[in-house]
Amino acid sequence: MIIETIVGNIRTLSSLPPHIERVYMASDDLVKRIQRVVTDHGRELGIRLKEAKELADGDVLWMDDYNAIVVSVLPEDLLVIKPVSLKQMGEIAHQLGNRHLPAQFEEGEMLVQYDYLVEELLKQLHIPYKREKRKVKQAFRHIGHRHD
Repeated sequence: MIIETIVGNIRTLSSLPPHIERVYMASDDLVKRIQRVVTDHGRELGIRLKEAKELADGDVLWMDDYNAIVVSVLPEDLLVIKPVSLKQMGEIAHQLGNRHLPAQFEEGEMLVQYDYLVEELLKQLHIPYKREKRKVKQAFRHIGHRHD
C-alpha cells in the first residue's frame, strides 16, 4: 500500500474505527516525505506524500470502517528545561542558539534533544532541568544558515 495523503489526526477526527494499527517512528523520520514503514501488525507501507507536509504524532495514514493506521512517535531522550526567570530563559536560549540546537516549547517547558554538553551548561548556569524519555509532537528542525 502506498500512502500519498494524510487522512487527518486522531486528535481532531470526530470518529475512529474500532481497530488501530500503529506505525512507530522516530521524530527525525517525521520530516521524510518518502519512506518505507511497517505497522505493529507487520503490514508494509510506502509513504510518498504529495504535499510537502511533515508527519505528526497521531496522523492517520489510512482508514476504513474497521481499521486505521496511525503514526505514533517513539519517545526520545530529552532535556526538559524549566527556567525560573526571563534572564535564565534568555541565557539558555542564547547558548542553544549559538550551538544551532533546535528546541521545542510545550506548556512552559523548553525541550531539546539530550546532549551531555548542554546538560553541563545547565548545571553551570543553575537552570532547572530534568532528563527524561518523552514523545515529541513534531520533529526537531535544524534551520540552516551561513556565517559569511
